[in-house]
Amino acid sequence: MIHLENVSKVYPNGTEALKNISLDINKGEFVFIVGPSGAGKSTFLKLLIREEKASFGKIKVSSYDLMRIRKSKIPYLRRKMGIVFQDFRLIAKMNVYDNVAFAMRVTGSREKLIKKRVKAVLSQVGLEGKEKRKPSEISGGEQQRVSLARALVNKPEMIIADEPTGNIDTELSFDIMKLLIDINNAGTTVIIVTHEHELVKEFGGRVITIEDGEIKSDENYPTKYHEKKSEAEEDKK
Repeated sequence: MIHLENVSKVYPNGTEALKNISLDINKGEFVFIVGPSGAGKSTFLKLLIREEKASFGKIKVSSYDLMRIRKSKIPYLRRKMGIVFQDFRLIAKMNVYDNVAFAMRVTGSREKLIKKRVKAVLSQVGLEGKEKRKPSEISGGEQQRVSLARALVNKPEMIIADEPTGNIDTELSFDIMKLLIDINNAGTTVIIVTHEHELVKEFGGRVITIEDGEIKSDENYPTKYHEKKSEAEEDKK
């Protein structure tokens, strides 16, 4: 699903943010990208969503070659992704329902389908009854749930979460993480960029550590939260 081969990113000021990175992330994986501030995590994320272009190397996401992709095709690439931001990025004047529906309206979806999908994802993230509330009228944890619902509403192949628990407390952080794991257990690839090592220790999975622009480790840690899909379930795909 995601393939990086000898990827480097050098900014115009000479800063080498990523240095010769190679890795593969397969469909259905649950992956933490960790490392200290300034390690290159944000640059890695920007390359995946094609907000930045790599200086050298090869990057493929799904069927897209990110080194050669036309600007007109980037929105189609991003429709395969649901992106969850630390600062939520909700539209203040819109209520919860419309913040989520907006992600479908910009793709030209019909209102009947929008109504069905928005209702489903708000139920999935535990926000039934909050549809008419504005972002300012709900808690930080609920705002992050709206952000997650918006990321899910177009049924993306993968969820990319950038510090999704950075602006909420520990208890709410665990709730958000469990939602992401539920999404992964249903078959969606989940990539979480974070510096919060306590979450990584608690939830486990594949952990890729980036330091000074390089991959320092790529390991799998045991986890009690993920449910291994049966062979029968896999055969249905």
